[in-house]
Amino acid sequence: MGLLLLFNGGFMLMAALVSFLYEDGVTFEVLLAGLVTLATGGVLMLTTKSHKKELKKREGYIVVTFGWLLITFSGTLPYLFTNSIPDFTNAFFETMSGYTTTGASILSDIEIIPKGVLFWRSMTHWIGGMGIIVLAVAILPLLGIGGMQLFAAEAPGPSADKLHPRITDTAKRLWLIYVGYTIAETILLKLAGMNLFDAMNHSLATLSTGGFSTKNLSVAYWNNNPMVQYIIIVFMFLAGTNFVLSYFAFKGRIQKVIKDEEFKFYSVFMVIFAVMCTFVVYYNANVPVSEYHSQVLGAWESSFRHSLFQVVSVVTTTGFVTADFTSWTPFLSVFFFGLMFVGGSAGSTAGGVKVVRHLIMVKNALLEFKRTLHPHAIIPVRYNSKAVSKEIVFNVLAFFILFMLLFIIGALGLGMLGMDFETAVGGSVSSLGNVGPAFGLLNPLANYGHLPDLAKWWCSFLMLLGRLELFTVLIVFTPFFWRNR
Repeated sequence: MGLLLLFNGGFMLMAALVSFLYEDGVTFEVLLAGLVTLATGGVLMLTTKSHKKELKKREGYIVVTFGWLLITFSGTLPYLFTNSIPDFTNAFFETMSGYTTTGASILSDIEIIPKGVLFWRSMTHWIGGMGIIVLAVAILPLLGIGGMQLFAAEAPGPSADKLHPRITDTAKRLWLIYVGYTIAETILLKLAGMNLFDAMNHSLATLSTGGFSTKNLSVAYWNNNPMVQYIIIVFMFLAGTNFVLSYFAFKGRIQKVIKDEEFKFYSVFMVIFAVMCTFVVYYNANVPVSEYHSQVLGAWESSFRHSLFQVVSVVTTTGFVTADFTSWTPFLSVFFFGLMFVGGSAGSTAGGVKVVRHLIMVKNALLEFKRTLHPHAIIPVRYNSKAVSKEIVFNVLAFFILFMLLFIIGALGLGMLGMDFETAVGGSVSSLGNVGPAFGLLNPLANYGHLPDLAKWWCSFLMLLGRLELFTVLIVFTPFFWRNR
């Protein structure tokens, strides 16, 4: 945990450098927040230096859950010290939303926030996206601690795909791809017309599937620049794809990518959803069509781009918006509500249930018909031409049941706190799925600032549950977890 704070403090120093370069007047405050975090991390490491460095599965879950909380508490310091978000509850919510890559914000006017703080806000996304835990497993072995337990607890999806036998090498490769994509998107956005600061921040938010923007209108600010939005669509799609597949693609093993069942369904359904949405939007809804679009590109292009953007944004749980999709048609409101339960690919930075889990559940359900007719036959679920063990099938089913149960409990909690039906249901699935924009009073053009403090803490808890794949957090609340045997 001390090591995690050192990482966090180091990233704060980067934010202080940005603040200094843009002369936004809060350099000292952001620097102080970084130094306090570094000092705290250093003290924790020194006081536990002589302890036994044995990390088993139980310790892995503790480090991930409490480590995430610890970096969230420390991550509030730049907001508090600069007075950008003086209220602690709001600062905690914004920070938790950042690290969990939810993208739900309490800020009503983002553009008045100092640039150093905005950069830190985007950086919380980027750190949380691939997981500061995965970053740490590349360092922990240097301290004599094995990191596989941490990777298994944090890596999104039913199982942690490994690129290389050594977990530290896996973490390094994942981060190399992550950093490479971020730099590539920054350059492309700059070439497309964004200024460097906006390009950097939106790249950090895109690759982490976070959704924090530097503009009050989010990506709708660039509705007159289709190229910017198409670039963000491409990188949102990549961020929602299993990063292991990106590694295979860079190694020239394209067949392995094309044959991956999850990738095929993820890609095909994204296109089908976007095309269907385009027709409904074009014939029934009002989308922002500027004079340039109507004269040069036409309403079809605008309808397609906004539809594709919102479908990719919601499925990958990025949460960027180019328009208020909840106002298009009642059908599309229900449609996008359903998409919030899909999620991206396992092994990506996206939140949600994940495509592979849906695949395994549907396959298992269809096989039940065969098993009914042939009760004595052994018919395993197959994924990528390999039999899936019963343990994984049960885990997937348990995860989905738990996700739906927590969604209902989350909505009930918000309802008890005075939210109307749309707001409660939308806020619950958006927080648990790490999506960001929701419905009702939390629609894409609104923010979470008007929620009661208790509701903000409740949503923060749901965000943490969703980001750490439910079991990682909930297992800490079970009595048997704390027993010696």
